[in-house]
Amino acid sequence: MYNREDKKNIMAAAVAILLTVFIIIFSEDAFKAALEGLRVWWEIVFPSLLPFFIISEFLMGLGVVHFMGALLEPLMRPVFKVPGVGAFALAMGLASGYPIGAKITGNLRRKKLCSKTEAERLVSFTNTADPLFMVGAVAVGMFHRPELGITLAAAHYISSILVGFILRFYKGEESEEIPLQEERQLKTNIIIKAVNELIQARKKDGRSIGELLGDSIKESINTLLVVGGFIIIFSVITGMFISTGLINSINNILMFFLRPLGLSEALVLPLISGFFEVTNGANLSSQAQAPLLHQVIIVNAIIAWSGLSVLAQVATMINGTDIKLKPYIFSRSLQSIIAGALTLVLFPAKTEAVFLPFFENYTLSHGILLIFILFLTILFIFTAVSLLIYFLKKIISVE
Repeated sequence: MYNREDKKNIMAAAVAILLTVFIIIFSEDAFKAALEGLRVWWEIVFPSLLPFFIISEFLMGLGVVHFMGALLEPLMRPVFKVPGVGAFALAMGLASGYPIGAKITGNLRRKKLCSKTEAERLVSFTNTADPLFMVGAVAVGMFHRPELGITLAAAHYISSILVGFILRFYKGEESEEIPLQEERQLKTNIIIKAVNELIQARKKDGRSIGELLGDSIKESINTLLVVGGFIIIFSVITGMFISTGLINSINNILMFFLRPLGLSEALVLPLISGFFEVTNGANLSSQAQAPLLHQVIIVNAIIAWSGLSVLAQVATMINGTDIKLKPYIFSRSLQSIIAGALTLVLFPAKTEAVFLPFFENYTLSHGILLIFILFLTILFIFTAVSLLIYFLKKIISVE
């Protein structure tokens, strides 16, 4: 009787009504959670991202993206199998953090500067956390250990680049052919070609510098308002999980897998919270009564996953394009595992308070077991969410 789209709409309405009921019942907790989300957005996200959002829009209007695309095509194409313009998304993503990598990728696809497959590869490894968040907010602000900043950033960025390289094999049979005209241009002086691309792009845009700057500011503020809304709503959702006691039920199930390895129960709540929102998850991890190495591994996994909040932001940034989210979700899961594994290699061995209970006689086998259990945990969460969606569909389906 109802088609697939109708069922999705009914399910969305049911979830929204349920959330509304919980917010009314636990209004005080919801208010505190929303206030915390607003504080994070206003004090951290807004001032750190606004300049980068404005400058990225401005540079795209000036034609700098086309300049970088022509200049870095010989690097980006062989390594990541994406066009040279992807270097702009990569550079801005590394410098300013999510969701700017997704925003730039969406703009590149709208302007047909990359194919659908290339855009799906690009968004999957350019939408990273920024160094200010990892070093300043997490290492210094949360852990009060500046030396951990290098471990966090290195594990995150190396894992991101590795994921980008792995994704070059995604739909590898769909190899994008370079037009004959561009192939001839590649044989010419690359600097001249890059400058010509910049000039042509600037002429095609046609806006004055003042108009371009004004549009960049308006577009950036509108985007950040959307980002703020996602941060606040997911902060409230996480708060509702805690207030309703659902978090305890999930905690008991996860500990069935984690307890045999001696992983502290105190890290389960940060892991669940980080599944929804990265900042809250990282903060709870830093406060957990657990070995420091455990904490850092969980934080790196959470930052790499980035949370459903960032996933929703990415979906908004690529809205209106044909970019699919499945490759992005896969890449985030893969990167969280790789980042956790790299933490074992990059963690400063001389840092105090590392070898506690489970790691008193730490060996490589312990590390392998811990990474394996992290993989099982992520797999379990995805399976649980998938089953929940499946049963909800069955409940609302009408024969």
